[in-house]
Amino acid sequence: MISTVLGSASPARLRVLRDAGLDPTVLVSDVDEDAIIDELGDASPETVVTTLARAKADAVVSSILAGSDPAFASAAADGVVLTCDSMLLLDGELSGKPHSPEVAVAQWRRMRGNVGHLMTGHCITRLRNGAVESVVADHQSTAVRFSDISDELIERYVATGEPLKVAGAFTLDGLGGWLLDGIDGDPSSVIGISLPLTRRLLARVDVNVADLWR
Repeated sequence: MISTVLGSASPARLRVLRDAGLDPTVLVSDVDEDAIIDELGDASPETVVTTLARAKADAVVSSILAGSDPAFASAAADGVVLTCDSMLLLDGELSGKPHSPEVAVAQWRRMRGNVGHLMTGHCITRLRNGAVESVVADHQSTAVRFSDISDELIERYVATGEPLKVAGAFTLDGLGGWLLDGIDGDPSSVIGISLPLTRRLLARVDVNVADLWR
């Protein structure tokens, strides 16, 4: 039985995987995303999100292989580690979680009536016999069409707290879904993890996704 580890604190990613038949164990990475972004300088958006996903994978895999938590012994013996990072590309600029109401309001005023691209980097690490067997990474981009909403609605949405802790200051599967006119591409990627891309990456490390179904 291949063990699955999700290296993310995102409840949305965990929900997507559980709804799709997986039951991953969660191990949250502890990486300084801002420092990594600063080091990347003028790197492309695709490179930024993929590098962040790889950095999270490195941290999670190191913890698993260190053997400090026996709960992950099965993953070290025969497992896959899934890590992701999402950012919104709008008018040539990348943005992650706004964290503060002021940033979220300003971001929504830029987004409304506009089209952005939710970029999600993915990394899959195949573990076997206590070592890394293979690592693959890629990204998914999905166009998001934001509604031209009023200042009042922006402020009421931000006041809920939801947009403060999600990439791009919006959700597709929560309150933010009311404020979108539509998407063009993969909905699971906008929520946090692309099922089609994950399936393809698993195949590249010789894992059939059906073998991970509970």
